Amino acid sequence: MSKYPNTFLIKFSKTILKSSFKLTSNITTTHNYQQLSEAERGAIQAFHEDHYSIRKIAKRLHRSPSTISRELKRGTVRQLNSDYLPYYQYYADAGQANYLKHRANCHSKGLLQRCWLFFSMLCKALKAHVRVDSVDSFVHRFRRDHPDKPCPSTPTVYRYIDLGLLDLDNTDLPAKLRRRVKSTRKVHARMNKKNLGTSIDERPDSINKRLALGDWEGDLVKGKRIASEPAVMTLTERLSRFEIIVKIPDYHAETCRDALQAIINEYGTEQFHSITFDNGSEFSLMNQVDGTQIYFAHPYSPWERGSNENQNGLIREFMPKGKSMKNFTDTYIAEVQGALNNRLRKSLGYLSASEAYQLFTPLTLKLH
Repeated sequence: MSKYPNTFLIKFSKTILKSSFKLTSNITTTHNYQQLSEAERGAIQAFHEDHYSIRKIAKRLHRSPSTISRELKRGTVRQLNSDYLPYYQYYADAGQANYLKHRANCHSKGLLQRCWLFFSMLCKALKAHVRVDSVDSFVHRFRRDHPDKPCPSTPTVYRYIDLGLLDLDNTDLPAKLRRRVKSTRKVHARMNKKNLGTSIDERPDSINKRLALGDWEGDLVKGKRIASEPAVMTLTERLSRFEIIVKIPDYHAETCRDALQAIINEYGTEQFHSITFDNGSEFSLMNQVDGTQIYFAHPYSPWERGSNENQNGLIREFMPKGKSMKNFTDTYIAEVQGALNNRLRKSLGYLSASEAYQLFTPLTLKLH
């Protein structure tokens, strides 16, 4: 037999409730709903053992019959008599224990539980061999692909990573580790570098304002700063931020010229209205390229080619500085190009560069 019931509690509750309800039976009062108390559960047990009906118990306790019915189901437990035969009996203690157990589980689930699908996919995406998304782009990609699923905000994800709540840390976010406050120290630029060709000052306003596709910015990303070492030539379309990355065997001026001419011939001259390079000596022969207009930024002014410089910073995640480009195959470089072109961009209204290029022009670029 169970240790239920508490005999003293039952007798005390029965006596108090019977006397009080007799005095107040003719008084009509308005009650806000409250959970059953322990005393009321003791009274329910006492009345139930006296074979009161559910409606009669409800009337005596000024409760709804459905409340009494649910409570009887909640507190009824299976027992064995002296002949080991089962029977079912309501006990106030059992009802109270089940009530407290359910109350402990009725609060809203935390964000980690509600957004389990998002966090599971996020960890896989950020640890991919060639990572396509940043935290912010993944948040917006998930919202676009799963509009019916809960999704946290970008600051919340960063906060959870900092708190160690996810299977991620700052080493999985290379761009975050690179960020630093810019120095306010005045830098003296060298002024004795000559211009290689048509200056950026002569570039039309339509290019400066990014009004049309086909205007590009270019540069080299080098592993080791040795002219005979391989490098990659990067071209960034100014409006869509579409990226072309090509590996070249060295960065002599002739090699860079020939590589650019091959790119223009492959994609078509109609895709390249203009290209703006920096003033490095490796670009000194770019004026010999056919099919596009070449402009040169001012010496030591990388901000004049901001889109390309930003892309080059993203490429460094996959091709670290100081590591020879001999280690990177053409297949791997194509994967990096595809990852950058499929990353959602805040500057593009969370479209990818590939989507933006296709949206902005009827021409078809050879997308990867």
